[in-house]
Amino acid sequence: MDKVKVKTQKRKSKHESTSISENSEKTLTKNTEPLSTSLNSNGSFLSSQNEYDIDTSDEEDLRNTIGNVPLKWYDDYDHIGYNLDGEKIAKPADAKRSDELDQFLDKMENPDYWRTVRDSQTGGKVVLSDEDIEIIKRLTTSKYANKDVEEFDTSSFFTQDEMKMPLSGRPEHKRSFIPSNWERLQVGKYVHAIKMGWIKPQIKKEEEDDQPKFYDIWGKDDNDQRKHLHHLPAPKCPLPDNYESYNPPPEYLFDDEEKEKWQNQEPEDRRINFMPKKFPSLRLVPGYEHFIKERFERCLDMYLAPRQRKMRVQVDPQDLLPKLPKPRDLQPFPTTLSITFKGHKSTITSISVHPTGQWLLSSSNDKTVKCWEVSTGRCINTWTFESKTVNCSWVPVQNLCLFSVAYDNIVMIVNPKCGDKVLSSNTDSKLADYSSLHEQNDNSAKGNESDDESEDKKKSETKKPPCTWKFFHDKKNDPNFKAGFRIQLTHQKPVKNVSWHPKGDYFATVLDDKNSNSAVIMHQLSKQKSVRPFAKMNGIVQQVVFHPFKPLLFVATQRYVKVYDLAKQLLVKKLLTNVKWVSSLDVHPGGDNLIIGSYDNRLSWFDLDLSTKPYKTLKHHKKAIRAVAYHKKYPLFASCSDDGTAIVSHGMVYDDLMQNALIVPLKILRGHEITKSIGVTCCKFHPTQPWLFTSGADKTIRLYSN
Repeated sequence: MDKVKVKTQKRKSKHESTSISENSEKTLTKNTEPLSTSLNSNGSFLSSQNEYDIDTSDEEDLRNTIGNVPLKWYDDYDHIGYNLDGEKIAKPADAKRSDELDQFLDKMENPDYWRTVRDSQTGGKVVLSDEDIEIIKRLTTSKYANKDVEEFDTSSFFTQDEMKMPLSGRPEHKRSFIPSNWERLQVGKYVHAIKMGWIKPQIKKEEEDDQPKFYDIWGKDDNDQRKHLHHLPAPKCPLPDNYESYNPPPEYLFDDEEKEKWQNQEPEDRRINFMPKKFPSLRLVPGYEHFIKERFERCLDMYLAPRQRKMRVQVDPQDLLPKLPKPRDLQPFPTTLSITFKGHKSTITSISVHPTGQWLLSSSNDKTVKCWEVSTGRCINTWTFESKTVNCSWVPVQNLCLFSVAYDNIVMIVNPKCGDKVLSSNTDSKLADYSSLHEQNDNSAKGNESDDESEDKKKSETKKPPCTWKFFHDKKNDPNFKAGFRIQLTHQKPVKNVSWHPKGDYFATVLDDKNSNSAVIMHQLSKQKSVRPFAKMNGIVQQVVFHPFKPLLFVATQRYVKVYDLAKQLLVKKLLTNVKWVSSLDVHPGGDNLIIGSYDNRLSWFDLDLSTKPYKTLKHHKKAIRAVAYHKKYPLFASCSDDGTAIVSHGMVYDDLMQNALIVPLKILRGHEITKSIGVTCCKFHPTQPWLFTSGADKTIRLYSN
């Protein structure tokens, strides 16, 4: 009976243990999801859940239960071991691969090849995650696997800050206030050893100051005496050239003429200090006779030659260039050829645009002046003169319909009779009033001369006037009057240029006269008076220009530009052009800036408030500059040259006197042909539109628009 009771108790305990294990498995399945594993196509395990999340033991979850049995025992089988249920664990599909070609293909095709590791227990491949790779890297560098763990505890127990309360309230010991007995005994031993001679201390011997100090000036800079604060290295020897070779090329050897020339020269004037020679081999080269002399001279150069310290500054060349805006941001400006005016038979010398912008004048060496309509390019009228026309220009006011033409020693004022007929008739009536006033002045002058015949009057009669005025009238059907000729001014010398005052009553002529005192003549249209304004002037006058609104006159000579005050009759300023020959001049509409062109290919911009020297000098043209011009409304200026081009530039003048003008080259306009080394002769801007007119030696006028 007792045996039967023991057996039944064992069965009950076994049954209870199995029920407890089943309950525990049920609770595990309720709390955690089952671990599902599957094999990938390449034989690696893919798990939908991390196995470490459900592992409650310290050991890994080993699926293969063969223990420490060598795995090579299963090389001939299809399985590699048994799992917990006793079932065979099949080998992966690629476990039997040993071909290097398959491994290479897997390496090329599989992007996770570099992070795949083979499991020796199951024979499969496991793909490492980024966290696993990071742990491996930290372990290989002798760091903690967990990156959150601090390797070194940086918190110090003692701090540098003074604390109000001590770490310990215990008072200091008495022996801390008296010298250490152990240190006293140790020092006593050292003193006794020194007295007995056992220890010999190193005592520096004081050098005698009376003895001179010598050091090798050619030695290495190891001694402190050679360390200079400002050491200047000696210049290096030049590297040998081809003519110093024992077997130089034939072109480096001297012929008889060169040998004689080299021997007759002084040693200081010779290009090289020896005569090149050719040897068949290096062993046949003799000793150099001037070797010791050259080495000695080299030593003298290094020892006695004065040297200068050069401070090298690392500068980027791009930083030195000014940062200019792009041309497309500075529009509008003339870019394309719109109209070509053809009709002249010779070189066109000058052009002029009417203040309204409707009409265009052109003078040529074919003895004609033509009036063109700007919008259509049609020639309205043509006037023929006795000789080559040098200059033509409109009167710069809109209430007078007049223009001037310069040829030979005559300046002709013409009424073109184009446009408004009322304006042309009013112009003739105003000129008739001027002529009647002129006749009255002549009659009064003759009456005064008949009454007074003194010696001073006789002397004044001998002086010739600057020019003579002649008016054309419509009394006898004069053909000149019908052609439009109204006033003729005859000078003593040929006329080079005519410049009108902005108000239209005064104008100045420049004569081709070497005597610069009488080269400039001022005329007043309303009073028919002509005056030589300068009693003395140096240099050949090239051109004169009036200030836009001040009583100033700009006179351009060959090397300088002089600014005169006409009201005070004083020289205000003398501008240094730094060019060899000034060719043209123009003043900005604001009056504080001007540009000049020269025959030595330079265009200079002057700021009258800044300096008497050029603010900017532009060298964009390859040949002589013939003319320069400002636009009256837009911030544009242009220059034309004998290289067949006209360059348009942006010139912005700011109201702020502290800010300099902005100059940006915009466009190179081509189109004119070079004839007899002459390209573009003149350029003018349209008064209201951003258009440019150019005339050239190819007998054409071209209009460039935006």
